[in-house]
Amino acid sequence: MTTPRVEADLGWALGRVARAHLRTAQDVVSGLPGGPRGYQVLAGLAEGPPRTQLALARTLGVDRTVMTYLLDELEKAGLVERRPDPADRRARQVLLTDTGGARLCDLERRLRDAEEDLLAPLEPAERDVLRALLQRLAVVSDGASACQVAAEIQEMDHGGTC
Repeated sequence: MTTPRVEADLGWALGRVARAHLRTAQDVVSGLPGGPRGYQVLAGLAEGPPRTQLALARTLGVDRTVMTYLLDELEKAGLVERRPDPADRRARQVLLTDTGGARLCDLERRLRDAEEDLLAPLEPAERDVLRALLQRLAVVSDGASACQVAAEIQEMDHGGTC
């Protein structure tokens, strides 16, 4: 039996898997202020030294005004804190609180579990190969931020170009 033409198309397959992953990830982070963007902020803060609010917005590809509102929500929830940057008192550093770090760990665990469910039809070695190949392709892609890619996929799902 031959695979139907549409199901052999790379774009179709990637789109189906990406949408399934986005739905699952959105379910996991739905209670977090800012949802997926809130998660990206927490994950971004966990990497490396403290960042200014503006640097974080640029890194994540989020408009700085949107970032301000997002950080307000995360700060109100006790997940992040802002303080003056010692190098430039006009700038604000954003730091992950202990509560924010614990929440991030919980979300990462739940996202890994959801990913394993999504990839369950594959053998463990196949999952590793798929992840490695996708990561290699993602690194050499057009340089779009994770936020931009997610927004583009959501736009296509809701009457965009496809």
